[in-house]
Amino acid sequence: MEKEKNIFKRMGAYLREVRGELKKVTWPNRNDLIKTTVAVLVISLFFGVYLFGVDFIFAHIFNQIAYVFK
Repeated sequence: MEKEKNIFKRMGAYLREVRGELKKVTWPNRNDLIKTTVAVLVISLFFGVYLFGVDFIFAHIFNQIAYVFK
């Protein structure tokens, strides 16, 4: 395939190819989308709380160590 010089023709060809590829995509239905969104939110909340707890515990431990060496 010969490379076209005109930038607008190349951009048009690129956008046509993108559109063709998007037609091949299998999009999730509404039910699947809701389930995966809820799963992501629950897992994010769980790890947020977990990391907050770990951070709180380590901060408390290091504060106690710093207090001992003052």
